[in-house]
Amino acid sequence: MAREIDPKDTTRAMAFELWMKAPNPMVTFFKTLDITNLIKVSRKKKLKFNLLMDYCIGKAAADVKEFYILPVGDKLMQYDTIAVNTIVMNKNGEVNSCDILYTDNFRKFYQDYMKYTTQVAKTCQDRDLSENSMVIGTSAIVETELDGVVGMNSGIFHNPFLFWGKYRKKWFRYELPISFQFHHTQMDGAHAGEFLENLQKEINRLK
Repeated sequence: MAREIDPKDTTRAMAFELWMKAPNPMVTFFKTLDITNLIKVSRKKKLKFNLLMDYCIGKAAADVKEFYILPVGDKLMQYDTIAVNTIVMNKNGEVNSCDILYTDNFRKFYQDYMKYTTQVAKTCQDRDLSENSMVIGTSAIVETELDGVVGMNSGIFHNPFLFWGKYRKKWFRYELPISFQFHHTQMDGAHAGEFLENLQKEINRLK
């Protein structure tokens, strides 16, 4: 469920005034994650890398309250739930967008991920949950290694977004450089930093 809220009643009141009309309100952070444990779990349990990554992203965001608000148009919206978006290769070799509702229950998240990504691939129809959930975008460009990505400011979509490319092997560890883009009205750098620290912790805790 989504509802409009008065920015003055939130901790984002000043940020709303400063950044809603800024020419470029988007901020991008770069971080290299240690994904050794994620690779281990993926191989041991034969689970898709992006499935596990998306679950960790949702879990890391769920503990940061700023992820439950988002500027939409000229309004500030409050959400009860978070979804994680993934890009799906469809049956025609093109791409579609698929939103997966985040739940702490991994089995349920797994079932939804497999069900809806398969559905989107077959139907070539996007699955959009943005009307009722705050959606975190992701884009995995696995054809090449990336040092970072600076996303565009469309002026329409203000959702937080993560990008990554191929992971890298360094001795006995695996690393993944990621880019995290967010709207400054939604959160400050400290909140983004908290999320990225949470993400590393959730990857390390994965079983």
